[in-house]
Amino acid sequence: MFITRFAPSPTGYLHRGHAFSALTAHEAARAAGGRFVLRIEDIDATRSRPEFETAVYEDLSWLGLAWDVPVRRQSEHLDDYHASLAALATSGLIYRCFRTRKDIAEDIGRAPHGAMDAWRGAALPAEEEAQRLAAGEPYAWRLSLDAAETALGGRPLTFREEGHGPNGEHGLITADPALGGDVVLARKDVGVAYHLAVVVDDALQGVTHVIRGQDLFEATHVQRLLQALLDLPTPIYRHHRLLTGADGKRFAKRDKAQTLRDLRAHGVTPEALRREMGFD
Repeated sequence: MFITRFAPSPTGYLHRGHAFSALTAHEAARAAGGRFVLRIEDIDATRSRPEFETAVYEDLSWLGLAWDVPVRRQSEHLDDYHASLAALATSGLIYRCFRTRKDIAEDIGRAPHGAMDAWRGAALPAEEEAQRLAAGEPYAWRLSLDAAETALGGRPLTFREEGHGPNGEHGLITADPALGGDVVLARKDVGVAYHLAVVVDDALQGVTHVIRGQDLFEATHVQRLLQALLDLPTPIYRHHRLLTGADGKRFAKRDKAQTLRDLRAHGVTPEALRREMGFD
């Protein structure tokens, strides 16, 4: 059974880029006689808002999409993520990191060829960690690439790309988790971070094909690693091109891209929008 998903975060209103991604996944599921799953990725409690979630349903319905119910809302399944985090901790694959982004940036600045995303650290000595915990210092749970590489014993990890990565990547690809460094999997004030939640969700929802934008291609590498460490299945990936505006920049919430609600208010029909994006 072909199962794919669209997984927006309710931190703003959907725009053309979201519509293109949702339509791409929905049409792929329909062509395969499969299922289209909607997931609300609302683990960022500080930015997620009910009105944005309501708008997701309204906008997708306006586009003519239908999805399986019930919809999975990440905020209702924190126990699933905590269980996976505990499994990684038991295996010695994660550690508490008390360094701030500024601290890490300074470390990178002192390294001759460092990159922010490729930063690696290590657990503190037990006594120092206990003192910092007692003092109530904030920390993040980071995945230890060194421990993960040891656990894998040099076994290469691959994933299949049926679309194209930003540099034309296609076919069977060897994952390179080091691209992301020791990624954050959870913070003290937020129970789980994106990478961990998404692999757990995809496994629990039986997702066979992950269809998403090329901006998330690099994330696939560390997610493939987490799938291996947690003994989760690996979906087939299809990364698609990103829509851009007249200025050549991709549509993004942070740039206040015109929303689907705005388009609807200005009389744009879903049929016209679908034709504009190549979905006749």
